Amino acid sequence: MKEETLLESLHKRGVSRRTFLKFCTVTASSLALPKHLSEAFADSLAAAPRPAVIWISTQECTGCSESLLRSFEPTVETLILDHFSLNYHNTLQAAAGTAAEASKGQTIRGDFGRYIAVVDGSVPIGEGGSWSMIGGRSALDVVYEAVERAALVISVGNCASFGGLPKADPNPGDSFGVDELMAQQLVPRRPLINIPGCPPVPEVLTGSIAYVLAFRALPELDQYRRPKVYFGKTVHDCCNRLTHYVEGNFALSFDDEGARNGWCLWQLGCKGPTTYNACSTVRWNQGTSYPMHSGHGCLGCSEPGFWDKAGFYEMTFEAPAPGDGSTCTAPPQTPLS
Repeated sequence: MKEETLLESLHKRGVSRRTFLKFCTVTASSLALPKHLSEAFADSLAAAPRPAVIWISTQECTGCSESLLRSFEPTVETLILDHFSLNYHNTLQAAAGTAAEASKGQTIRGDFGRYIAVVDGSVPIGEGGSWSMIGGRSALDVVYEAVERAALVISVGNCASFGGLPKADPNPGDSFGVDELMAQQLVPRRPLINIPGCPPVPEVLTGSIAYVLAFRALPELDQYRRPKVYFGKTVHDCCNRLTHYVEGNFALSFDDEGARNGWCLWQLGCKGPTTYNACSTVRWNQGTSYPMHSGHGCLGCSEPGFWDKAGFYEMTFEAPAPGDGSTCTAPPQTPLS
């Protein structure tokens, strides 16, 4: 039986090709694809089979799922619920208990080597994994099963990518991210993309999955398996306060004149110069804003071990060399009223 494509699935739900192409244009732009590849991207994505997705939540706060449900049009929930076949997500699914587990098992057996496994949350291995249990099974056991037969694994959020808050000192549950579990051979090695953040930028997940579907390959990844197109520059590189940094204008408190005039927040502990993420390019809430634009310093939430670094309001590094923003692809900045 011929597999249903993404575009065929959209047409059944009343989504026009025009709307689909709008999504492709925005996503291709976020991926920095040249024009000739943008057109190929849209054609390939339209013809891609509608993939099955298993979303496993372990030690997490549901913040990543909440964030990912608040993306631009087409929204992430539309992408996942309509364009993909979301066969298991213990927060979003209507089914529960035996019926939910049966759906997951059917996908694992029937889509062997073809489905996408999304992991949200860290995985504890201490005390027999009893710190996180799902249906009477340890999170490690559940993740192992989902990862073993997946075509692609995506770790969503800092917890799944690097261990996050549960791994912070003293790490009582002996918790780790999926990448480290693979390195320790506690779960099978599979193609892996890390989308860190606390929570992650929603469109980064959307764009990364769309890239894999369209080009049948992983995007270029950095040393932490993060897509370089989204994590290739620091948040500082494209910050709207960069000019003030270059000019040496620094806010000394969050309510002083400098802060009110948009001066650099580095001396208030902003971690933007050492944090690689898409906050200041893609931005949040349909491109509205990001922390520094709103008046708060970067916390460094897309970096490994950010909970164990110095306080959020302490300077932890030497001043970076001043850039001029010439390589920044951020959209025009609009001051908040």
